[in-house]
Amino acid sequence: MSNPFQFDLVVKNGTVVTAADQVACDIGIKDGVIVCLGKDLPHDSNCQIIDAEGGYITPGGVDSHVHIGQSASGARSADNWTTGTRGAISGGTTTVIAFAVQAKGKQVMPAVEAYYDLAKDQTHTDYSFHAIISDPTQDVVKNEIPKMIEFGVTSVKIYMTYPLLKLNDRQVLDILCAARRTGVTTMVHAENADIIDWMTENLIERGMVEPWHHGTSRPPLVETEATNRAICLSEVVDAPMLIVHVSSKEATAHIRKAQTRGLPIYSETCPHYALLTAEKMQAPGFEGAKCVCAPPLRSDPQEREVIWEGLANGTFTVFSSDHAPTNYYDAQGKQLGLKDPVKNPRGHFKHIPNGLPGVCTRTPLLWSEGVLKGRISPQKFVELNSTNAAKLYGLYPKKGTIAPGSDADLVIWRPEKARKALTIKQTDLHHGADYTPYEGMEIQDWPKLVLLRGKIAYDGETNTVLNKAGEGQYLKRGFSTLPGPRGNSAAWINGFNPHE
Repeated sequence: MSNPFQFDLVVKNGTVVTAADQVACDIGIKDGVIVCLGKDLPHDSNCQIIDAEGGYITPGGVDSHVHIGQSASGARSADNWTTGTRGAISGGTTTVIAFAVQAKGKQVMPAVEAYYDLAKDQTHTDYSFHAIISDPTQDVVKNEIPKMIEFGVTSVKIYMTYPLLKLNDRQVLDILCAARRTGVTTMVHAENADIIDWMTENLIERGMVEPWHHGTSRPPLVETEATNRAICLSEVVDAPMLIVHVSSKEATAHIRKAQTRGLPIYSETCPHYALLTAEKMQAPGFEGAKCVCAPPLRSDPQEREVIWEGLANGTFTVFSSDHAPTNYYDAQGKQLGLKDPVKNPRGHFKHIPNGLPGVCTRTPLLWSEGVLKGRISPQKFVELNSTNAAKLYGLYPKKGTIAPGSDADLVIWRPEKARKALTIKQTDLHHGADYTPYEGMEIQDWPKLVLLRGKIAYDGETNTVLNKAGEGQYLKRGFSTLPGPRGNSAAWINGFNPHE
């Protein structure tokens, strides 16, 4: 039988998994793109063959929430674009979306262009950007968002906390209106800034400043109130919204209720909220600083069960790392929390940089703790790890699925008979950070092979990243293909249209 496609590569003997189905078939690849799925695909002698040996094959991961090469408030990022994406590819993530930050009083596009220059020719994965909007002037709302779209940036992130980033409710409405009008996706960090500030001042007055009091300063109610308020603001203008890094059962309940009412509310959670607890911040000495993040890890173990329920039942749209690394052994990293080691030998939570490294471990943790422990199906894994992010951020079907016409970004997992438990160790990871919060955790599998556009980029048998920095490509994105506005809003009263 002749081969009309003259495949460059055929992946054989695997079970292909998408968000909708799974089927045992071969994958024919030409020029980095999947051109055919079928049984016993023909190939000539020049065609490369990869034998999946009965394992699952899933789409390359799309990590839609990473902070790479960003230093702020005196803290220095542990990752540049090379080390961050090297870590990503080694864990089965083939596309990352990071953040270009608008400074107050400045324009958005210069920040996007500068971040593009920082990443260009430096990455192991394909990549794109969100724009963080900290100063939504009329020029930004009316003129700069269209320029972003032309550049291929079709999502913005806004904050309800942090002094240099937070927006008031009116500013949030301005952004949501602009996003509704243009089709841009809005991401929201939902925490109540005033409660955090009030709690922090009172804790400091009482000398309660150890790392675990970072969590005390941000009880679940901080996230719950802001999440409910964000949903209300979204409903006012009928604007789709993704609420990022959800950690608490009460916030999850608000999101689920809004979704049940048919509102276009999407949500994201992260591995640390599904797997870790606030006990991590009570590690001996200053070690608890390694797990300071926002929202904080929660104390109640039931919170983790609710997160897994939300992953299984569709409340959570995407599963992202929120990779925000600063090194532990760095005067401009977590050690900033030890400014006064005599007075505060265990550190001061207010000065500890927020964030955890997680871009390497996101996909293996979801596969091992989710699929292999029976919490979610392989199809749900693909949906959370790849497909929904690609749809939400305008990359589907180029990314996020295994289908003719899609990029040949693939992760090959070991079949059950070949799996063996392994322990996560910092020394085995390829990111730039000097620790992992998952040190010592046993998981059941790690990607055997990772392909980026039809080329092997990572070999799990030898734990080697094979592709070179610079082989990643910038992705100009379209608009979300997930359900959008319903066509009416709470503000659409007596003929008033807030989008005109």
